[in-house]
This record gives sequence, C-alpha cells and structure tokens, in this order.
Amino acid sequence: MNFKKHVLPIIVFSQFCCTSLWFAGNGVMSDLLQTYGLEPYALGHLTSAVQFGFITGTLIFAFLSLADRFPPSKVFFICALFGAVFNLGIILKGNDLSSLLLWRFLTGISLAGIYPVGMKIAADYYRKGLGKSLGFLVGALVVGTAFPHLLKTFTGSGGLPWKLVILSTSAISVLGGFLILFLVPQGPYRKAGTGIDFFAFLNVFKNKKFREAAFGYFGHMWELFSFWAFVPVMLGSYSLLHPETYFNIPLLSFLIIGLGGLACVAGGYISQKWGTKRTAATALLLSGCCCIISPLIFLQDSGVLLISFLIFWGLMVVADSPLFSTLIANNAAAESKGTALTIVNSIGFAITILSIQLITFLLSVIDPLYVFPILAAGPALGLWSLYRKNNNRSTDN
Repeated sequence: MNFKKHVLPIIVFSQFCCTSLWFAGNGVMSDLLQTYGLEPYALGHLTSAVQFGFITGTLIFAFLSLADRFPPSKVFFICALFGAVFNLGIILKGNDLSSLLLWRFLTGISLAGIYPVGMKIAADYYRKGLGKSLGFLVGALVVGTAFPHLLKTFTGSGGLPWKLVILSTSAISVLGGFLILFLVPQGPYRKAGTGIDFFAFLNVFKNKKFREAAFGYFGHMWELFSFWAFVPVMLGSYSLLHPETYFNIPLLSFLIIGLGGLACVAGGYISQKWGTKRTAATALLLSGCCCIISPLIFLQDSGVLLISFLIFWGLMVVADSPLFSTLIANNAAAESKGTALTIVNSIGFAITILSIQLITFLLSVIDPLYVFPILAAGPALGLWSLYRKNNNRSTDN
C-alpha cells in the first residue's frame, strides 16, 4: 500500500507546533513571577496545572472514545485552536495565580486532543516501523516542549517581549492544526469505533503485554516531566553553589531538553535492530543512573561536566518514550487504539503531577542538589514491570 510521503513530516511538524503550548508558561516563568507578583513555588503549581488539565482531558477523551469514534484529524484541529486561545489567556491584564492556573489547566485539556491523538494518527498510517515513526513524533513533542525556552533567549525579559513568546506559540499551534486538518486524511489502518464503550479504557488493561508496557511507561513518566520542569532550577542552583560559573539558562534549557528529540529518533532506528523493549529498558536504566549520581555531578566544580551530564540525561530521559508508546499501540486492539494511548497518557501524566509536587516540596526543605535522586524510583518501577520474573516470555514488539 502506498502511503503519501508527506504525511509523517506533516504530523511531526504539526505536533511540534502544537506541543509548544505545553511549556510556554515555563519558558517565561521568571516574567510571570515578576509581572503578577507570584511566589517561587508557583513554578511547580503552574506546571502541574497543565498536567492536571491534560489528565482531565484524556479521561474525557478515553471515557467517550472520542479519538476512535471521530476523525482524529478534526479532533486534533479543534484542540489546536482551543489550546492557542487558552494559551493567550496568561497575557491578559489582571491575572493572578488562580486565573493563571485556570488558563494553564484549560491549555492542558486542549493538549489531550493533540499529543495522544497525534500518535493515534501516526498509528493509523504506520503498522510496520511504528517505533521509528513515533520516534519522530515524540521527538517533535520534545523540541516543541523546549521551544519556548529558545524563544525566551531571543526576547529578553519584562514588558511586551515575554508576551511575544506566548503569542508565537499560539500562532504556530493554529498553523499546526490547519496542516493536520487539510493535509492528513484518514489513515489506511484506521478502524473507527462503533459507539461509546464506557469500559473500553479499562478493558485494554486485560492484555498482559499491554500492562507490562503501560507500567514501564508510568515509571518513565515519574522522571521525565520533573526533569524537564526543573532543568532551569538545576542550572540556577549550580550557579549559586559555584558563583564563578555563568549560564545562559534559557538557551541551555532549550538544548538540554530539545536535544532529547534526537534521542527519540535515534531510539526508533536502534529499536529496529535491538528490539523495542530492550532499547526502551536500556534508556530507562541509564536515565535512572543519572538520577542517582546527580548530586556527585552538581558538587564538581566544572560547568562543562555539568552541561555534558545534563545533556546526556536529557537524551536518556526521553529516548524510551516513543518506544513505550509503540509497545502500547502494538498491544491494543485496532478499534480501541486511540482510547488505549489516551488512557495510558492520562495515568502517566497524573504520575507527573505527583513527582513535580514532591520535588517542589523537597526543594523547600532540602538543598536542591540532593533532591533529584528521588526520581530514580520511576525507572526502577519501569524496569521491574518490564522484567519481573512472572512475566511470560514473549517476542519483543
């Protein structure tokens, strides 16, 4: 069957455009704190608001099976438009912490129709080589997540410039939505759901191999978004400990997070030789090791060593993400694939709220340099799920 060659690049570019909404607030967090008179703890709360909105949205999508019952390209488009509008809410005059939390929550709901639905669209087009395709797709999410930090590098602080970051991310979200709507038709492997199945999101967990992949993904998510959210904190804390060191924190945050997109793509290719499960487990193990040894690196008086370490950590922390999504998609029934991806995303992002809030609390009572080994609990759980002894031997999807 001939696939249109432009489909994957368009899905990837659109995913990048729309997921730039995710960390748009984090990219200008210092300006938000100053402009609206917020306390430092607002960073964790505003980040968690997006995650909580995403969870709420994915639960709604999964419960109603929206991504399976309706054309996913139209769902993606509508959510891209709403996400762009809600993202603009944070530049309105008179905002306070409550209103900012609401705008970020609503943006998170919109993202529920973008990220997992984008994976659903890709799964509808690619059955063989899905891991490689999702590698590009999740790579676009990673770069989109980091993009606001890059924009912040070129805008400066205070007044109108920081608002340009928000305006820009909303504008490209609209662009991404239109590209998907008009240039990506229904995929050849799409099998539409026949109606609302209120238990579809529970039934997918009856598959043992699906559960194995899902719990591996949950462990991965405990670490991922906390790492992304607190990269600027790590850099800032290191600068306080070593005053002679100067970092361009927005630019370095972009590089540390954004280069993970290359790891997603590379992981997709490597998995074709190593196997999806083995490749995912290797990345999970290495990122867990980074969590554990992070205090030792932070104590070293070498900015080059720190940046090299954080870049490596940023590569490993996300390289397994598309691989887990591949295992999940390959072990879900065709008619419930969208629901399966959505509900696993929902639970995974609920876990990110717990880890982000825990890190936020620990940062208030412990030296920041000693906080991040707690993130190793996630990779440990993920590896246990993938390789516990009572798992039946099966082929590596």
